[in-house]
Amino acid sequence: MRKFILFLTLFFSLAASASKPLKIGVISDIHFLSKELTAEGDALAAYERATGRNIRDSHEVLDTVLLNFQKERTDILLISGDLTNHGERQSHLDLIEKLKSIQRNGTKVFIVPGNHDVNIPDSKAYTGEKPVPVKSISKEEFAEWYAPFGYGNALKRDDSSLSYIAGINENTWLLCFDTNRYAEYKTTSVSGGRIISSTMDWALDILREAKAKNITVLGMMHHGLVEHMPYQSAFFAEYLIEEWKKNAGILADAGLKVMFTGHFHSNDISLFTSPSGNTIYDVETASLAVYPFAYRTMELVDGKLSIDTHFVTSVSGNPELAAQSRSRLETITLRVAKNRIKNLGISFPVQTEDVLIKLIAKMNLMHVRGDEAPDEEMKEAIREFAGLLGSEETDSDFQLDFPPADNRLVIDLTEKVF
Repeated sequence: MRKFILFLTLFFSLAASASKPLKIGVISDIHFLSKELTAEGDALAAYERATGRNIRDSHEVLDTVLLNFQKERTDILLISGDLTNHGERQSHLDLIEKLKSIQRNGTKVFIVPGNHDVNIPDSKAYTGEKPVPVKSISKEEFAEWYAPFGYGNALKRDDSSLSYIAGINENTWLLCFDTNRYAEYKTTSVSGGRIISSTMDWALDILREAKAKNITVLGMMHHGLVEHMPYQSAFFAEYLIEEWKKNAGILADAGLKVMFTGHFHSNDISLFTSPSGNTIYDVETASLAVYPFAYRTMELVDGKLSIDTHFVTSVSGNPELAAQSRSRLETITLRVAKNRIKNLGISFPVQTEDVLIKLIAKMNLMHVRGDEAPDEEMKEAIREFAGLLGSEETDSDFQLDFPPADNRLVIDLTEKVF
């Protein structure tokens, strides 16, 4: 009888352990700029106007989010690139200390580089009237400095890039892709990304091994794997990896179900289904440096990944954080939209161009937060623009947000691969 009770106790203990949720946090595009590289003055003011960022606010936002992960006893934290503002050595050093602090409190941290992190030719400090050049870090230094956050205890490293595979637990691996082109940087960074063929071959070997061992694999990289908005590959190709359809299909057919990304500073989830019928989700997380200051919390249990999204709307130093940062983003988006339209080389009537610019700005403000639902003002803008073009398209014909939901979603990672 005593043995039977002991058996039941052990059985239920193991069952409870097997179904214990893995708590995962995701942040992206921190663009951390060390306080040692900033001081009140013309250089910093110009930088903040150009980027829409406020350095004091962004530091407080990051500290708030890291503290929230710590309070929630998050098991692992994923950071999908653009760790630093523009590759400054001091920014890397200061950020690493923050990450070591949360790791000491029990949260494992895994990172990948973004296009603003490695081998940056024009890193700067903003401490006077004009920006001052500072040093960046090399590919080798990046792997060495961030050894505690994936590289040092990787199961395998890719010889061709800063890609690696890490073990999260006995049933789950994290496949991290380095999609950046820092070897090509001459005067500044290159926004576009790619998965080089040797890295893809390396990754496919890992996915085959994982399938044989019945291991769940999560993916992470900086650039988008899948389109997140209409015509993104035409107008914002540099925010997707090259040949995105081909590569998304290859990874989906190899059994990868989800990829965590950043780069576009938007909070959006999109999916792609390969010709063979396999689906992969691109879970893109917005920047922590600008509106809407989003971060994700997730739970992985029994092959189901539950995703939730949170937004930092205020900090102790700025209770009006959301409203102020949204206004700054709108100003920048209007400017960028105007330049993009000009660079298309298409001549629009002034009224049509003005309406289009305002429409793009409103679309972007909705897109960065996710789950875009056109309000009456947006519908009217769409109708007005369509009318100016002489189109019969109505607001109901216009797909603003690709499925699925962006901010709350459950992904089944156990679906069969065809």
